[in-house]
Amino acid sequence: MTNKEIKIAYLEYQSIDELEAKDKELAQAAVEATELAYAPYSKFNVGAAVLFEDGVIIKGSNQENAAYPSGLCAERTALFYASASRPDKAMTAIAIAASQDGQLCETPATPCGACRQVMAQYQLKSGLPMMVLLVGAHKIWKFEKIDDLLPLIFDSI
Repeated sequence: MTNKEIKIAYLEYQSIDELEAKDKELAQAAVEATELAYAPYSKFNVGAAVLFEDGVIIKGSNQENAAYPSGLCAERTALFYASASRPDKAMTAIAIAASQDGQLCETPATPCGACRQVMAQYQLKSGLPMMVLLVGAHKIWKFEKIDDLLPLIFDSI
């Protein structure tokens, strides 16, 4: 038997203003995308912004539906739209933000397992690490790659 460990590392910032310019732009796009959410049931607005290798940013937001679970998370909305509209461009980063009652959540909202796997799939497709910013009002977490959010990524197909 061998005992093994998985370790992750991430950076924590106290505000968007501490970020580098390109990360700040992406984080602000995710915050803006929360305003586009359709969340009449949960009142939990999530926005995501995907950055392409050429600097283009595409936004998505959560979309709820009375026929639960027919809605879709912001991350997958943004990633699927990004892939459908620019299939030959690599996605290099994603930022995610959440708000309730018009206020950005204090701490970052983390993506669900399905969204993490979809992010991993696009990271594998591009062959480049996909940086992740999880944006809260008083904490921002920066992960250098999806593997830090989803160790042992499913890639066996």
